[in-house]
Amino acid sequence: MPVYTHGGDILTAQAAYGGEVLDFSANLNPLGMPAPVAEAARQAADQSACYPDPLCRDLRRAIAAHDGVGEEQVVCGNGAADLIFRLAFALKPRKALVTAPTFSEYEEALTCMGCEMVRYALDQSRNFDLDAGFVDAIGPDIDLVFLCTPNNPTGRLIDGDLLEAVLDRCGAVGAVLAVDECFLPLATGGPGLAPRLKDYPNLVLLRAFTKSYAMAGLRLGYCLTANQGLREQLGKFAQPWSVSTPAQAAGVAALTSCPHWAAEGRAMVESTRTGLAAGLEAAGCTVIPGQANYLLFRLPGVANLKEKLLERGVLIRSCANYHGLGPDWYRVCVRGEAENRRLLAALSEVQ
Repeated sequence: MPVYTHGGDILTAQAAYGGEVLDFSANLNPLGMPAPVAEAARQAADQSACYPDPLCRDLRRAIAAHDGVGEEQVVCGNGAADLIFRLAFALKPRKALVTAPTFSEYEEALTCMGCEMVRYALDQSRNFDLDAGFVDAIGPDIDLVFLCTPNNPTGRLIDGDLLEAVLDRCGAVGAVLAVDECFLPLATGGPGLAPRLKDYPNLVLLRAFTKSYAMAGLRLGYCLTANQGLREQLGKFAQPWSVSTPAQAAGVAALTSCPHWAAEGRAMVESTRTGLAAGLEAAGCTVIPGQANYLLFRLPGVANLKEKLLERGVLIRSCANYHGLGPDWYRVCVRGEAENRRLLAALSEVQ
């Protein structure tokens, strides 16, 4: 059986614990899935004897209206991870630039294509923030650049001026810039780089319903780009009917019935994140001051923290497999006050 290295493997955790566990390993909206979204998916199941719309027409129309882009600029997929792999297959880059640490799927997809990888190390002393040296690292031999804002697992946003400099540099050398904004609605709620699409045909934005609407099991993501040729290539590397009928219906319901759900979740996160960070620090953890709905922390001297917390019914994300981190780094999502207290109580028992 393959080893699963992401968060959210709740079934394995429940089997190991012998019962229900409190999941801090998956960074979802703490409000959960909105009722209209769940209902739309249930009703759509009755239509699932037919194939889903291969063009995701209603969904793309809803995304375009919500994100303020042209409908033709939207490409839907079976989660953002699907589109990350399709982007690598479509571009076939010879050399790509990623940060370290960051989401592992970028490198996984690029490795499948035999792409040479350049990792730009982020400095812990600067809270793993991206710095201006990254712009210099985008040489004329770089075909593809991946960035994530807020970054996973650090929770840190990329400075807007620095992002603009990266955009300009990628344009100058002819590199495609893929910016993962999947966590952005739960961090700032701003428009991200969507307004810049028309000016930068080499820009691709990755977005998903997974985090903002807590619908990870439905698998629904999308990307935005003004590059028609790239959109066509992404379509060629898609499996047929990659977005199910329930997922499409849930996405439409999310954007039309619950457009403020991410903002409400963000408000909850901002009301409890400081207290959770303070509790982790009081327990001896070094906490990166995250700006998203999750926190990265380090706890030296306590081996197998994930396993010890699971023995107490709490699941966290080990960050041992992130380049630039190590076995004593962990990530937890930000949940409600009562749930956060349970995590901290379990942590106090393993000190």
